[in-house]
Amino acid sequence: MDPQATAELLKSWALEAGFDRAGVARLDPMEKGAAYRQWLSRGDQAGMDYMERRVETRIDPSQIFPGARSALCVALQYHPLYREDGERQPEPAGDLWRRVARYARGADYHEVMTERLKIVETRVREAFPGCDTRRYVDTGPVLERELAARAGIGAVGKNTMLLHPEGGSWFLLGELFLSLDLAPDQPVADLCGSCTLCLEACPTGALAEPYRLDSNRCISYWTIEHRGAMPPEARRMVGGWVFGCDVCQEVCPWNAAPVGAVHREMELPAKRAELDLARLLRLAREDYVERFRGSAMKRAKLAGLQRNAAVAMGNRLESRYVGPLTEALREGEPLVRGHAAWALGRIGGEEARRVLEQAFELEEDAAVRGEIEAALTSD
Repeated sequence: MDPQATAELLKSWALEAGFDRAGVARLDPMEKGAAYRQWLSRGDQAGMDYMERRVETRIDPSQIFPGARSALCVALQYHPLYREDGERQPEPAGDLWRRVARYARGADYHEVMTERLKIVETRVREAFPGCDTRRYVDTGPVLERELAARAGIGAVGKNTMLLHPEGGSWFLLGELFLSLDLAPDQPVADLCGSCTLCLEACPTGALAEPYRLDSNRCISYWTIEHRGAMPPEARRMVGGWVFGCDVCQEVCPWNAAPVGAVHREMELPAKRAELDLARLLRLAREDYVERFRGSAMKRAKLAGLQRNAAVAMGNRLESRYVGPLTEALREGEPLVRGHAAWALGRIGGEEARRVLEQAFELEEDAAVRGEIEAALTSD
């Protein structure tokens, strides 16, 4: 079978497995390798040290394994704005889920996409004995967006997301590296033009310039990747977001009405939909394990999610949160207690101050005492 026919066959298998789009990329060195090195040298990766590992492999994807010749790139829509009946998809109610990135509300995309890639991989190995394969879903040294752009899955936008004329940017990426010679697809032309809506809308200035993301100012970095206490400036920066951020996607004109399948497993399940900020802050570990089983939000861990919930409450400046924050200050683990203290200081008022003063007398953890003292002396 010639490379073109083989490529078309594999792409059809990807669609049959449940992906929305598929394309083939060659494995030449990345054209943006120098830009990636510059991104690292500026420190734009913030605390994500893993981005500095295996740089040569990221820039030259043929090094993924000896004999790798091509990559089948796939895309899965995760947030169609319109349902199958043509009605606009409603946003979830409450104070929590509208500030959770849409990709993370449903099933963990790593698991969903990996299972579908396994189906394709099995068919490839059966049809092409001796073919070596490696599959990735955001789990290896792969510059996924650049590779997918090369495969015609979309064009990199000024917000560094991949944009497709029909799917917007509401889709996730995966790859199946192969030792087969496949005919590559044509890249998609630039879709941004003179538009700068995403740069203007970013609430923290993380999009320092077109096509560059400074993770040090990115809400998604601080609420997902960062471990431990947030610096005070980062706490104010994240605003009401609890996990990730969708602002730059929400304003993108290409996201007005994306076309794609309705993948029910990517929708917010009822057992999590009933949570709000207060319930998340109070969530016991056993309940967390049950509710967040198979969720991408587990990357932040329970303490991280509760830290984020406390910060979101503080930034909302609403007195109704004093009660759950008081409970967290008394019973949470140190990381959560410290951020609950900060949030109470942000909200202010006599009740919050009384709670902080009482907690200061009882608190034994030095770091938490420092947070309480700072909250008591904040403006």
